[in-house]
Amino acid sequence: MPTAKQLADIGYKTFSTSMVLLTMYGGYLCSVRAYHYFQRRRSQRQAAEEQKTSGVL
Repeated sequence: MPTAKQLADIGYKTFSTSMVLLTMYGGYLCSVRAYHYFQRRRSQRQAAEEQKTSGVL
C-alpha cells in the first residue's frame, strides 16, 4: 500500500503531465490556426492579383 506522500507524488506528476500535454495541444491548435489564416490570406491575395491582371486585358 502506497503512503500518503507517494500518492501525493503520483497525483502531482499526473497533474503536471496532463498540464504539459494540454499546453502542447493548445500550442498545436494555435499554430494550425495561424497556418490556415496565412494560407487563406495568400490565396485571397493571389485571387486579387488575378482579378487585376484579367481586368487589364
